[in-house]
Amino acid sequence: MKKIFITGIGTDVGKTLVSAIVVEALKADYWKPIQAGDLESSDTSKVKNLISNSRSKFHKNSYALNTAMSPHAAAEIDKVNIDINKIKAPKTSNILIIEGAGGLLVPLNNKDTILDLIEDDFKVIIVSRHYLGSINHTLLTVAMLKQKGIKISGIIYSGDKNTTTEDIINKHTNIPVIGRIEEENRIDRNVIKKYANLFKINLENL
Repeated sequence: MKKIFITGIGTDVGKTLVSAIVVEALKADYWKPIQAGDLESSDTSKVKNLISNSRSKFHKNSYALNTAMSPHAAAEIDKVNIDINKIKAPKTSNILIIEGAGGLLVPLNNKDTILDLIEDDFKVIIVSRHYLGSINHTLLTVAMLKQKGIKISGIIYSGDKNTTTEDIINKHTNIPVIGRIEEENRIDRNVIKKYANLFKINLENL
């Protein structure tokens, strides 16, 4: 089973949007191990509502926390301890898309971070969005993954193009760009389908 982990260079860079596009393009399953806050409008439900194909399945969170905070803090409020040994990828014969929470070093407890959820055989897609400091955040994300020996399959940019920024990231990392999501006035199933078709060949070749 191929497992693709979607991580971002930070919070609110477009991980859930990218997850929906990748799920649709590959007709894959989706799993978000940890949801913190927005339980009535979770990332799982958002992705599910943006998908058109009937093959994809949506798997239950290992931890669903009530407060929109870093998982370690949200877990403390809920009086639970996040145990990564209890976070096991669901069994499926399909490709599995796994969405992280925030960036790689978001803490889950006093010891573990999101990075510790990424197994050696996972393929990783980095979602990057341009803002002041995003070059540093992107390069740090790449460096952390390489240090752990994890394969980085590609970068997806979310938002307006910045040639200078993207060129320097490419020169430092030599990681392929899977595609770009432009600033869209509205995100719906048709938009997801559009990008799924645009990215399909690159994603199938991961």
